Amino acid sequence: MQNVLVSFLILWYASSYFVIGYGRRNFNVLDYGANGDGRSDDSKAFLKAWEALCGATEAEDIPTLQIPKGKRFLLQPAKFLGPCKSSSVHVQVLGKVVAPNTIDAWEECEGNNWITFEKVFNLIVDGSGEIDGKGSAWWRKQSANQDDFFIIALIFNHCDNLQLSGLTHVNSPAAQLTVMGSNNVTISNLHVIAPEDSTNTDGIMISNSQNVNILDSFIGTGDDCVAIKSGSSFINVTNIACGPGHGISVGSLGPNGSNGTVEEVHVQHCTFNGTDNGLRIKTYQGGLGFARKMTFEHITLVATKYPIHIDQNYFSDGKKCNTKVKLVTYLTQRTSATDEAIKLDCCGTGCTNIKMDNIHITSSVKEKKTTAVCNNVSGTSSNSEPTIPCLE
Repeated sequence: MQNVLVSFLILWYASSYFVIGYGRRNFNVLDYGANGDGRSDDSKAFLKAWEALCGATEAEDIPTLQIPKGKRFLLQPAKFLGPCKSSSVHVQVLGKVVAPNTIDAWEECEGNNWITFEKVFNLIVDGSGEIDGKGSAWWRKQSANQDDFFIIALIFNHCDNLQLSGLTHVNSPAAQLTVMGSNNVTISNLHVIAPEDSTNTDGIMISNSQNVNILDSFIGTGDDCVAIKSGSSFINVTNIACGPGHGISVGSLGPNGSNGTVEEVHVQHCTFNGTDNGLRIKTYQGGLGFARKMTFEHITLVATKYPIHIDQNYFSDGKKCNTKVKLVTYLTQRTSATDEAIKLDCCGTGCTNIKMDNIHITSSVKEKKTTAVCNNVSGTSSNSEPTIPCLE
């Protein structure tokens, strides 16, 4: 009888252990061999932890990949692939994730991306941690015109229903964060930082994506704070503090005669401090497509060089302008700027249905007047300062 009882207890313990292991919900990278000392390559450990996470089956709790606080994890270029077995997965970043310190220490970048999430649906990435691209060597290389590169620090490719929040992103070699080919995305409460003189360090770049919300974040970089690229629609940008940087840009659209389209972009309650541009739409000559159905409202700019800028002669080469800019509305903009406050530089068929309502842009230089310059533009203006001759 005693032997039977002992055998039963052993069987119960073994089966309980199996169930607990099989139904595991938390996958700490330290348990998969990561060192977290900032010097050892932790890429393989991260990928092992991801494989376990992505293979976890559906349960009440969402499977979570844990990157613990107080550690620095060195990663070589890594791709985290889906789809995963669970309908949703969670990556909790509490520690620091760092790229190699020097260009020579980088291993080959597939697709010029450092950290890639691809085809991971209902992905949640959050936490108080930091992602550091160690980009200064890359900026120096590009400034010296050595090689053509554009390494994105963090990219989400075909990740529908993505939620990204809380992290700090610093010093990417080029673009800090990119969303491509994704639908229903929410990005919120981020700090995205790079020096003003860093090269091509766009903060958040959206491409070929729909229904994207970018909310409640600080972005200060050496390029666009937010760049909305071709194929994107229904993009909402709210409560963003931008600066330094090149402002919020739509485009550029139509390089090399391509067809570029962006529509339904709505920017509101954003602040631009010391940026090169505020709200910019840029298209190449010779390109096709459109930028349309956009609103920019409740915007504050401080000492911004070009607060409102439509540029259809971006890298002008004398080709015909075919990209249409239309149905763009600017509302309630009480801002401060340098002297050329509004520049609407359109060509070809021009920009149509442009509306300015209750625009008040004064110079950051005392007693200096602001001006508006426009070419090939039609639309309306009401209660606007400076006066916009082509919209009167």
